[in-house]
Amino acid sequence: MTSIPRRVVTGHTPSGVSVVLSDGPVPVSRSLPDDGVDFHEVWNTSGAPARVTAVEPDEPTQRTLAVPPPPLGTKIRINEFAPGHLDERGLQSPVHRTASIDYGIVLSGEITLVLDDSEVTLRAGDIVVQRGTDHAWANRGTEVARVVFVLVDGELDPQLVESIGGLDGLMHGGPRD
Repeated sequence: MTSIPRRVVTGHTPSGVSVVLSDGPVPVSRSLPDDGVDFHEVWNTSGAPARVTAVEPDEPTQRTLAVPPPPLGTKIRINEFAPGHLDERGLQSPVHRTASIDYGIVLSGEITLVLDDSEVTLRAGDIVVQRGTDHAWANRGTEVARVVFVLVDGELDPQLVESIGGLDGLMHGGPRD
């Protein structure tokens, strides 16, 4: 849809000098053309606190394309939603829930967040804090909606789990946000 995002990763030399370790396009991008969605994996961490080393031993975006971050981990990705890919319900993604706190920052275009009882259209500069709710996305505009998602592993409160009727439908993998 649009250009692959640039990612700059910093680190340290053996003597502790701050340096740029890599500068280029994100190493993992995935397209779901039938859904009109592209995913650009920027970084992820596993465990907390996140271990900071001089050089990352492995490329973290190669670890998994699952939606929720690893246990106690984080994930940052950029999703691009093309217009004109809505299903019969007017949705671009399936309704889904993750046990995470997700910060969605709209960079360009507009995207509609669809919840059980309402919808909210978000535009460039808007930020949504997604707190484990059932939701779906729909680009009902005319241009690509580009959204940064920062996902932080979470745990659904037992009372919340009871009120929503259990954990059926909880997303554990796949490339959606």
